[in-house]
Amino acid sequence: MRVTDTQFTGSAASHAPKEWADINWRLVHKNVRVTQHRITKATQEGNWRKVKSLQRWLTRSYSAKALAVKRVTENQGKRTAGVDQRLWDTPTQKISAIGQLKKRGYRPLPLRRVYIPKSNGKLRPLGIPTMLDRAMQALHLLALDPILETVSDPNSYGFRKNRSTADAMSQIFLQTCRKVSAEWVLDADIEGFFDNINHDWMLDQVQMDKTILRKWLKSGVVDRDQLTATTAGTPQGGIISPALANWTLNGLESELITYLGTLYGKTKASKLKVGVVRYADDFIITGSSRELLEEVIKPWIIQFLATRGLRLSEAKTRIVHINEGFDFLGWNFRKYSGKLLIKPNKKNAQAFYEKLRKTISENIGIKQEQLIQLLNPMLRGWAQYHSPVVAKEAFSRMEALLFWRLRRWAKRRHPKKNDAWISRKYWRPIDGRSQVFAADIDTQEGTKGRLDLYSLQSTPIVRHKKIKGTYHPYDPQWEMYGETLRQERMLESMSYRKEWIRLYVDQKGLCAVCGNAMDMDTGWHDHHLDYRVNGGSNALGNRVLLHPTCHAQVHSRNLKVVKPVPE
Repeated sequence: MRVTDTQFTGSAASHAPKEWADINWRLVHKNVRVTQHRITKATQEGNWRKVKSLQRWLTRSYSAKALAVKRVTENQGKRTAGVDQRLWDTPTQKISAIGQLKKRGYRPLPLRRVYIPKSNGKLRPLGIPTMLDRAMQALHLLALDPILETVSDPNSYGFRKNRSTADAMSQIFLQTCRKVSAEWVLDADIEGFFDNINHDWMLDQVQMDKTILRKWLKSGVVDRDQLTATTAGTPQGGIISPALANWTLNGLESELITYLGTLYGKTKASKLKVGVVRYADDFIITGSSRELLEEVIKPWIIQFLATRGLRLSEAKTRIVHINEGFDFLGWNFRKYSGKLLIKPNKKNAQAFYEKLRKTISENIGIKQEQLIQLLNPMLRGWAQYHSPVVAKEAFSRMEALLFWRLRRWAKRRHPKKNDAWISRKYWRPIDGRSQVFAADIDTQEGTKGRLDLYSLQSTPIVRHKKIKGTYHPYDPQWEMYGETLRQERMLESMSYRKEWIRLYVDQKGLCAVCGNAMDMDTGWHDHHLDYRVNGGSNALGNRVLLHPTCHAQVHSRNLKVVKPVPE
């Protein structure tokens, strides 16, 4: 049994909740999902008139508007304001924002330019829209994404539901691991991708409201108090930008295969071992020979990109033999004596070590347990990212470097103490390991406990199960496959917390409040039914998993949650 909210139907304002806390999010998700299924079916049938009609209906519906506001007020950017310096951080502002999402009279404000550091030391420019513009983008993305998923290339993995870098890595492995696999790889890089996409091409090709899209593309950018017009490109930082980027490069795989079939015939083309793997604007293409990639495929790609206002970076685009190896998405792919090994690349490892070094150096004065709490999420995230590849050697080296860095941290705190004293204070012999950076802590039960630094070497290497290329998250025929895949990946991400796995399985992956699915995008919180401050226990029978937003709603409204009974 779950907490229920005030019911509403349709999109009429007279039936809509008057308070943000009263919105029935389960019904909202259902209403939006049904329409997205219909858009998918119409797209598959090529009925573009019906697609446009359904898109118009969805972007005017109360459910879609509420979901759009929910997304922009509960994601990581909710505290980042646009040029108007406004945030929607109260329930009153959120419920009011739903009524502001209208096409009539809508004029987006210029983007606020900010810069974030890149791994190579340079700065990446981001364009931050206002909250209203972000919500409008989220609203229209709900209507665009089902079409995008239908027309996308099967081996495009960036910014798509249930697809990840690990899926792209697995596909490259399948295309290059055998003795008879392609041995040559075109490692491509697009020059200034987000800044140079042709606006006219996008307005002609992207299947969404052209008036709204034109306003976003031409909204301008405020950089250091100077307003600059935008004549090309789509800014990084907008919610809809990844979808527009994917739309721009769609066809890179399917159209190339069609071109080769026309040029050589289908039988001969299939023997060329051509495969395309793309993640956002990064992609590689395999082929049977250097000549094929250099003289046939590369010129075709140059022409494909030119129609979109883009071009390859001559300095960064190269053709390599698999025995020489290449880097992609933080991994190095290379054959050693005929065997393909995928390892964390040097650049990725160096960048991660620099992140650890900076964190430790900037926190000399904090307690040991606080430092461990800062480092553990970083270590766990890096280890889990590389856990599907040959990473044990990289893990071992990183732990050695981290040990040396932590010894320096401890010695700076106690410059007059010898090594033996420092070792006794900060390191423990645990589970057969002689040197474990660990701190004694007080638990919530009032007993003594211990907090250990995450061990990279203890991370198991588990091969990633690749998603099927034809998977469609908005097609009801793929519903069971998607549910199974989502639960498997959630359980993998919870591998270090067996209690969460048990709770997640018992709840069938559904939030105990709203009944909607929990995944890596939504996140989850561990909620105690009888609060710990009131004497509630930490037993599994007193705990459920909730969406972070549902968790906040339970505490703000003092709602009573009933634990779901496993079937």
